[in-house]
Amino acid sequence: MVEHTRTLGFWVAFALGLGTMIAAGIFSLSGTAVAEIGSSAVIAFVIAALIAGVTAASYSEFASIYAENGGGYLFSSRTFDRDLLEYAVGASLFLGYTGTTAFYLATMDEWFLEFVVPHGWPIPHGSIGVLAAVLLGALNAQGTEESGTFQVVVSGAKVAVLIAFIGGAFAYKAPAETFGTFTAEISTNVGGIISVAALAFITFFGFSAIAASAGEIIEPRKTVPRAIAASIIAVTILYAFVIVAMVNAPIPAEVIAEEGETAMGSVANAFLGNIGMALIVAGAIFSMVSASNASVLAASSIGSLMGRQGQAPRRFSRIHPVYGTPFWSVTTVTATIVALIVTFIMLFPADGGVGGVRLGLEALTGFATFNLLVPLSVVNVALIVSRRRFPDLDRPIKVPLVPVVPIIGIVANLGLITSLPIVGVVVGSILVVALLVAYLIWGGAPGTEELFEQIVSPYSPEEMAAHSAGGEGGSAVESAQVESTSTEAATAETDRFQILVPVRRLTRAPTHVRLAAMIGNLYASDPIVRVVTVTGIRDQTPSEMVVDTAEERASRLGDELAAADLDVDYTVEGHISRDIGFSIVQTARDEQVDMILMGYPEESAEITRRVEFDAPCDVLFSKGDVPEKPGVPGTVNVGAGGGPHHAALLPFVNRLAADGSSIHVINVSPTGQTGTAEDPADTLNALSATDSVAVHNVTADSVAEGLVTTAADNGGILIIGASRTRRLRQWILGSTPDRVIELAEDADVPVIVYASETTVRNVLEDLVFPLYRYFEKLRTPDREATVQSEADTVE
Repeated sequence: MVEHTRTLGFWVAFALGLGTMIAAGIFSLSGTAVAEIGSSAVIAFVIAALIAGVTAASYSEFASIYAENGGGYLFSSRTFDRDLLEYAVGASLFLGYTGTTAFYLATMDEWFLEFVVPHGWPIPHGSIGVLAAVLLGALNAQGTEESGTFQVVVSGAKVAVLIAFIGGAFAYKAPAETFGTFTAEISTNVGGIISVAALAFITFFGFSAIAASAGEIIEPRKTVPRAIAASIIAVTILYAFVIVAMVNAPIPAEVIAEEGETAMGSVANAFLGNIGMALIVAGAIFSMVSASNASVLAASSIGSLMGRQGQAPRRFSRIHPVYGTPFWSVTTVTATIVALIVTFIMLFPADGGVGGVRLGLEALTGFATFNLLVPLSVVNVALIVSRRRFPDLDRPIKVPLVPVVPIIGIVANLGLITSLPIVGVVVGSILVVALLVAYLIWGGAPGTEELFEQIVSPYSPEEMAAHSAGGEGGSAVESAQVESTSTEAATAETDRFQILVPVRRLTRAPTHVRLAAMIGNLYASDPIVRVVTVTGIRDQTPSEMVVDTAEERASRLGDELAAADLDVDYTVEGHISRDIGFSIVQTARDEQVDMILMGYPEESAEITRRVEFDAPCDVLFSKGDVPEKPGVPGTVNVGAGGGPHHAALLPFVNRLAADGSSIHVINVSPTGQTGTAEDPADTLNALSATDSVAVHNVTADSVAEGLVTTAADNGGILIIGASRTRRLRQWILGSTPDRVIELAEDADVPVIVYASETTVRNVLEDLVFPLYRYFEKLRTPDREATVQSEADTVE
């Protein structure tokens, strides 16, 4: 079975919708709209927002029921039993997303040629858009990993650019004069208002990006509807003020009409000067590229899901063995976007092309919007059908006045289609019909039971190791819990001492669980070990594509542990993840574990830092094999360190001593240029409860070298605390721990690095600690004599 651990909160979901909506729609259509209907462009944008809001309500109800990725295609497939209708919705959405991306990139192309490329350069219109499409396709085919923080920052930057533009307008004229001009420019051209609203609808379709990502959103039944509503309202208000600014531009209306999709850049120049214009141009181009990337993700996701359903070639759902992405789906998306830009902008531009056919950017907008409005109408129909077919279905969010509200959505969507550029609607209709005919002739992909040559997992064991990361962290999509033979029913697990063990390399799992069992027995008589392995996925890969892989991997993990015949209660979980570090931390929080034990992951520094800094409990990182014989290690070596991590590990060492370990404190006086000697007094005082502590005062080129060399001579394991200097450097756990791990591997010394739970005070200490150490080193350059006398006294 699969359990979903989600990573995106409200603000990230809100930023996702906001960032997708702030794109070419406002930067290009604002000039066209103002030129045609003046201040009434605000009314047009509000109408588009209201129509989008009605359909967004249907999306919200469905998202509260089916909290998975897929959006309109998923909702239709779960409601109707008509294969051809489901295919039509998927195909239309695919064309809608690719058409939207082509529109964004073609608009970016116009901005680039108008404001970036020197005038007179013989660069064909559309060529820069094609190049950008190819680059985005290559990026997504190889895989990218965007964090939620990145989404918030990017969306914030887009909003800041628009606010700067609006601020320039209000600084140029007094508010009273600004609104006076605005009211004087209101148009009563109803047909023009509806026509602009139809074109502007593409601006608000970004709400679907939130619903399409429901599978990654925390508490989607509450978060998705709130994020959709908040993003539509915020964008509508923002766009209204942009229109106010455009109407008050000190540029003649005929100039705005002539420049059309690039008029906003010239208006920015009038308000803010060359620097302000450069800011707006850069923001506009970046907005279009980032929104294009989101649409590429959505289109490739639709292609992958259709391949999984057999409504597209099965190859579309295959995951690339190296990149870990749906390579063929992304490639098809890229090719479609390029074909649309070439067709609408290069071969048949608005001023006439091959054979005198005229398409252009406005026709491309109509094509994309048509292929979005049709499936949105079907989603509204699906809501009515769903209410009747499945009356007992749990619906946390319920649209009021059904079927009236969805019928309004259907009529409004179809009404907008009648106001779209006719040539775009015709081309869109022809393509959809052609795809339907092709599907009828083809008959769909063979069922999975017929594909006997396919294996369960698309990865080899080596590839699984490269793309999966227990021990590297992860935000789970689903957690396939495999009950081990040694685990009793989890009756009161939360009352027991729990250790979470993330595992990347499955063959290492018995070693880690054995160590976890030993540690757990120091704290309680009946500890439980929770073992988790995480299959990492890229943003381009729908989680559904790797469920079988995660389940198979969890099953293999269970087999490895069962074969080891471990004397401890444990559970096994398999996760699918986009943010591996978050998954480990969130699992620790959800299960209220007492400690995390994970291998030292050299290849995943960022994930390690995420777990260490955000974990709700202490974290132990191990390297090397702890002796397999029952009980605690006979010899335990401890560095004479300082700081909160070192202080936190000493009670752990006391427990080892109480259970029979012989404790050796190693105090190193470094002779090299790095590191400083530590005062062992606090360490020895904290270990005063033990019967005997052997102290080793050694001199070595570095602290790490002295610790490892002495531990190798003593035998047993070496335990040290994580460093407090790593936040400002590229070290994983700090310079000394990282160097210790490196040296200990050659010396065959098992190492445990102890990191205590991070508090606000710890963070502040971490930031100022390098300065403290520097001045402390200047104050006491040589402690060796003092250290020796203190050690003799304690021992």
